[in-house]
Amino acid sequence: MSETEVTTAPRPLLLADGRAAARAWSLDPALRHLNHGSFGAVPLVAQERQNQLRAEMERSPVVWFPALPQRIADTRVELADFLRVAPEDLVLVPNASACASVVYAGLTRRHGGEIVVTDHGYGAVTMGAERLARRWGGRVRTARVPLDADEEQAYEALAAEIGEATDLIVLDQITSATARRMPVQRIGAEAQRRGIPLLLDGAHAPGLIAAPLAGVTCDFWVGNLHKWGCAPRGTAALVARGPLREQLHPLIDSWGAADPYPDRFDQQGTVDATAYLAAPTALAFIDSTWGWQTARRYMDDLADYAERVVGAAFAELTGVSSTVDVGMPVPGMRLVRLPAGLAASRVEADALRDRAARELGVEAAFTSFGGAGYLRLSAHVYNTPADYEYFAEACVPVLGEWARTAREQHSAP
Repeated sequence: MSETEVTTAPRPLLLADGRAAARAWSLDPALRHLNHGSFGAVPLVAQERQNQLRAEMERSPVVWFPALPQRIADTRVELADFLRVAPEDLVLVPNASACASVVYAGLTRRHGGEIVVTDHGYGAVTMGAERLARRWGGRVRTARVPLDADEEQAYEALAAEIGEATDLIVLDQITSATARRMPVQRIGAEAQRRGIPLLLDGAHAPGLIAAPLAGVTCDFWVGNLHKWGCAPRGTAALVARGPLREQLHPLIDSWGAADPYPDRFDQQGTVDATAYLAAPTALAFIDSTWGWQTARRYMDDLADYAERVVGAAFAELTGVSSTVDVGMPVPGMRLVRLPAGLAASRVEADALRDRAARELGVEAAFTSFGGAGYLRLSAHVYNTPADYEYFAEACVPVLGEWARTAREQHSAP
């Protein structure tokens, strides 16, 4: 299919009463919300459930907090079922970065103190790895994985950085900036063969992948339930398997500190854990309204349509293809190359995100990799083809003008 051709638009999902899916959320109708992947969006039923839980907490805090560890333990069982993992392997933490921090705090140097990451890694997680390497007196080795690398090429790039001094491998299951997969199954098998701990950052996986740990060997896996799962923000799962999990402890010691894993994570003092307890409501809403399989298929079809529509608009404007060859693509997310002059760095990409929201009325994800800027498209059930058609018609011409202005400013003496 050529870049000027557009796939058939998928039919928008509706609520049981025939209303648009977006009516189940409280998203501002004055904005186009095209960036579910960054911070998620919480359906009204989950917001209401969390508000009920908070009201219960405030009515009787002395009753609430002593009973909270058991409620969290019960919630873990429900969330483990959704992720298709064993409840005794799973603990709840606020986000994927906090999960990584728990792992970093629990591991000790065994060999040369080297940590292998990739140049696609999420910034906060990579910075945590760098801090751990400094504490160990070691260093971080960065595997350079081309955006268009297939599974074999990506594996070879990673394997080349793994050696006798490697004490930890940190690898994205789905990369944030570049919306691609990594060869987690092959690296998991290699890490196990060499006896090297593997931390998989699956921040985007819950909801996008039905069983994110199926067939994957790793010591630690982290995933945000508040992204594609639509749980209240501050809800993430850490799955730990094998003997190293006994070294993991909450970042803040509380009265459960002497308990075994995973129980010691269920008691965290006076934190507001209502996001955890309301998470199953969000997951159940998607499941009961459309079914997760239908939701995932729609999100992927819509992301594909969005890539074609928006990509064609940029190509027509610039005369240059905006198609991005992602070697290991993921469902529900796509990349479109931006015109030269836009989002050449993470700082510029973030500034463009803020300007687009302010001046174009669009919440969109702009990312940077290798000095090039990209629009990262991420669709959810409340999005419709009209959202991306609007972006193509109304926003792409403006972005083209912003790019032209930026190039002129850069080339000015």
